[in-house]
Amino acid sequence: MSRPRPEPVQVVKQRRDAALAALVNAVPYIRFLNITFDRRGDELTSVLHFDDKLIGNPFLPAIHGGVTAAFLEVTSVITLNWSHLWPRIESGELDPEDLAAGKLPRQPKTIDFTVDYLRSGLPRDAYARATVNRSGRRYASVHVEAWQDHKDRLFAQATGHFLIPQDSASKG
Repeated sequence: MSRPRPEPVQVVKQRRDAALAALVNAVPYIRFLNITFDRRGDELTSVLHFDDKLIGNPFLPAIHGGVTAAFLEVTSVITLNWSHLWPRIESGELDPEDLAAGKLPRQPKTIDFTVDYLRSGLPRDAYARATVNRSGRRYASVHVEAWQDHKDRLFAQATGHFLIPQDSASKG
């Protein structure tokens, strides 16, 4: 008895990338802020690409606090959704073509989101990575950190609590 041959690595990579692109493209505000996601396996790093429109205080100059908070919240929500979708994508239960066609799971809803502004966001690209601390059937807790030049020198961090939609939780 022989085992089925595994999928080529490029096919797996394309399926994962297509699923992530569908998730991100479904939220127009992510495109407006020009946030992209770098995927390495199941880990996501978001990138806030600098643009002058992101500046809140032109005299410093510094990234607007609302942009920073939105960047952290977007990173948290996409990471949380990705963590719920990952097993379904890997098992083949969820087809990335369905996601691209708009058959997306509902996004987690923010219950509360607390941002710690540690220093001014400089006029350059910023990066963030979220960690899902707890994720049950109805509720999730996420911590996210943002940096610019050095990962150990954070300019903001946040903790959020989210309500998991029942249609995505029951399948994940």
